[in-house]
Amino acid sequence: MAIDQWLLEQCHQDNHSPTLRFYQWTPAAISLGRNQSTWPQHWQDLIWQGSPIDLVRRPTGGRTVLHAGDLTYAIALPYSHRNRRQAYAELCQFLIQGWQYLGVRLHFGEPRRNYTHKANCFATATDADLVLDNGYKFIGSAQAWQGQTVLQHGSMRLVPNPDLAQRVFGPELPPQGNTELAKLSTPDIIDAMIEAAKTCFRATFTCQPLSPTELEAIRQLELSSINQG
Repeated sequence: MAIDQWLLEQCHQDNHSPTLRFYQWTPAAISLGRNQSTWPQHWQDLIWQGSPIDLVRRPTGGRTVLHAGDLTYAIALPYSHRNRRQAYAELCQFLIQGWQYLGVRLHFGEPRRNYTHKANCFATATDADLVLDNGYKFIGSAQAWQGQTVLQHGSMRLVPNPDLAQRVFGPELPPQGNTELAKLSTPDIIDAMIEAAKTCFRATFTCQPLSPTELEAIRQLELSSINQG
């Protein structure tokens, strides 16, 4: 999360080029939306497969996301029209196209008024989310803005664990996903997303790790956030 926040700030200050990144979570973790002020007390003490489940704060809005068996994407870039619906519609196109390459059809969910009443982000699909034909919410996304620069990141539920989800959120479970997704390799998924992004953003991408100086700046940002929180 600190890396995503740092990328947003650096892109806003014109110190870093627009960036697309993908990452996974080890061990499992729970991320809370920027404005989410309450959560169940038992989340503080959850253990899964011998490791504690960390609670982390996202720089973006939305509700709780359980990160286990998912793939997270993040994109930070200048965006001149600060309209939430338009931004989601345009920035999610590379996800729709990338998954179409892999044989998975996605479309946007419907506007929801009771979204904030659900603790689980994936219990409700809004018009900012991508769902399968059966209504299963497959990708949940959220945004943060600095001026005319946007960070959008989200979770793609590849192989979620229903037992863990029930421990975190209780017995309410959403519709089942596509079992064929488990057969796809993470590198193949990322390659498809990058190819789609090249077309949708009319851009070329260079795979580049963070430098030691950048990692230290991110560590300092993370420490600052902890001290403030």
